[in-house]
Amino acid sequence: MFQRICTGAMIGACLYLTGCASIVNGQNQPVSVETRGESGAVAGANCKLSNNKGTWYVTTPGSTTVQRSYEDLAVLCTKDSHEPGLASVKSSTKPMAFGNIIFGGVIGAAVDVGTGAAYDYPPLITVLMGKTTTIAPPQPAAAAPAPAAAGVASK
Repeated sequence: MFQRICTGAMIGACLYLTGCASIVNGQNQPVSVETRGESGAVAGANCKLSNNKGTWYVTTPGSTTVQRSYEDLAVLCTKDSHEPGLASVKSSTKPMAFGNIIFGGVIGAAVDVGTGAAYDYPPLITVLMGKTTTIAPPQPAAAAPAPAAAGVASK
């Protein structure tokens, strides 16, 4: 009997201490980078993406996988015959991270914050050559309005 209680408590503790955001999305995030100039798209720019978790490289238009972080993602793109473009990409806290307070407790939330799993960058980053810009964090999807009840007219 005591062994069953201990086993149940251990399973419960493991489930309680599990972080939600890290299980659902992990520490890494794919991002696409494109570069634009005054006359339109600029292909073949070499871009360096960096935050406190690492540095990644991509040639535009292209994609790479970065490690999520609370810190901004700095993107520097260069190409011959163009002025460099610099973008500061803001991260946002994913709504799933708040679920850790309920399901993962303080430890689960701390793990997701520490590893970066609690944060997101926009999936598409557009760098304007010759300019320095700040790209706003991704916004959570808005909830769709509730449909009107059958047989009830809405105004």
